[in-house]
Amino acid sequence: MSVILDTEVPAMAPFSTIVRKGQTLAIIDLHGNQAVDFLVYDAEDTAQRYSAAATIAAQRNIFLTTGSVLRTAGSKPLMTVVKDTCGRHDTIGGACSKESNTLRYGQHTRHQHACVENFLSEGAKWGLGKRDLVSNVNWYMNVPVEKDGTLGIVDGISSPGLEVQLRAETDVLVLVSNCPQINNPCNGFDPTSVRMVVTG
Repeated sequence: MSVILDTEVPAMAPFSTIVRKGQTLAIIDLHGNQAVDFLVYDAEDTAQRYSAAATIAAQRNIFLTTGSVLRTAGSKPLMTVVKDTCGRHDTIGGACSKESNTLRYGQHTRHQHACVENFLSEGAKWGLGKRDLVSNVNWYMNVPVEKDGTLGIVDGISSPGLEVQLRAETDVLVLVSNCPQINNPCNGFDPTSVRMVVTG
């Protein structure tokens, strides 16, 4: 197996790449407790994209870990989690945006860069726009569902060096926002860099 790509994504920055069928993408949490927002599309037809609803329904679990299959709305497999040393990843917390930041944390946060802006700037390189953004995966983000049904965004359970590996089931385009959020504990209030390694 050879290394096709090995790069470090700085804190708060976007990233994208094509992962060919059979290749594996490793997302490594270098410093621990860093949420990594993630979208995946069929590289040949970006209208075929990750569906949180189809993925959750197929696996009957809102959390992702080894064996989880990321699916399109039509249930086509895009990527499979083949290794996970963290053990829990979020499917329902969504991506931070200027709008959600101001609602949750106040107007003084409006100037802050957020995951939606990362997705839009990186997606533009591939011809994707706002209508192409869907509910995303949050690797390493700890979002438990409380007894009253509310979502908690609480301290992460990741630590330095943990990784998740995804095998591409078809040629896919992945978009990543190495989350800039500093108003809640999803990044320990201190965003840090992550490493992306594609092998095949």
